[in-house]
Amino acid sequence: MIVCFGSINLDLIFPLPALPLPGQTVLGKAMRIEPGGKGANQAVAAARDGGQVLFAGAVGQDSLADQALALMREAGVDLSRVKRCDTSTGCASICVDPQGGNHIAVASGANLLAVQAQVEQGLLGPATTLLLQAETDLAETATLIRRAKAAGARIVLNLAPAAALAEDALRAVDVLVVNEDEGRWLGESLGSAGDAASLHATLGVPVVRTLGGDGLEVAAPCGAWSMPVHKVTVVDTTAAGDCFTGVLAAGLDRGLDLKTAIARANVAAGLCCSRAGSQGSLPRRLETDAALGV
Repeated sequence: MIVCFGSINLDLIFPLPALPLPGQTVLGKAMRIEPGGKGANQAVAAARDGGQVLFAGAVGQDSLADQALALMREAGVDLSRVKRCDTSTGCASICVDPQGGNHIAVASGANLLAVQAQVEQGLLGPATTLLLQAETDLAETATLIRRAKAAGARIVLNLAPAAALAEDALRAVDVLVVNEDEGRWLGESLGSAGDAASLHATLGVPVVRTLGGDGLEVAAPCGAWSMPVHKVTVVDTTAAGDCFTGVLAAGLDRGLDLKTAIARANVAAGLCCSRAGSQGSLPRRLETDAALGV
């Protein structure tokens, strides 16, 4: 089972002819509204890839909450550990250009009130994969990592956005996923370079660093390797990193080895980039199977 502790947002997506510069207003034709948030995106990606997923997080009492939960509910994610708080549901504004690039601003809202105690001890154990990001309170996330480590759970952490998580918690994870910017930031904070090999040598944990159109690189006790991007016509890169991490967690949870799980996640992320949207763009298991030829 996959237990995801993370953020839930409602995304306001603005397709634009170009991303706005500081002080500039760019007019677009229309706007879309979709569920989002790194935690929720990864939970949906894992569930659509066949994972049994339970989500712990928080939404507000406002009109955004039900919309923000809709696609997790549709994907079969267990929402019994999602609490409602007297504050606003998390919300993101996402500007997307014709090449698929984006600018994202997030109001965290209820996400900052999610607490690790929502995940009871009985949910953590050797049969559990704990899936985490950095859009909730970092002290709560670190405490949950320590609890999960002591219970023997597998821990997949996407340090996104880059944030100062306690170093002992970083060293306790089973797989750390970062992109180029996050890897660079983390390397600087640890006094090392930001590539996968340097981060692995410093932290002693398997590291996957995604490189956008240049693919990804991995450094782990089982070896180091790189992988080219799965080639698609890029429409929108929003949620591609979340897709990768969620499908990686689902693969590991059902017993795939690290290299096979990463290859699958790489293909799924490519499919995600080939369509518009955030959670709505996440592929289903049969789509990824077809792209892999299995």
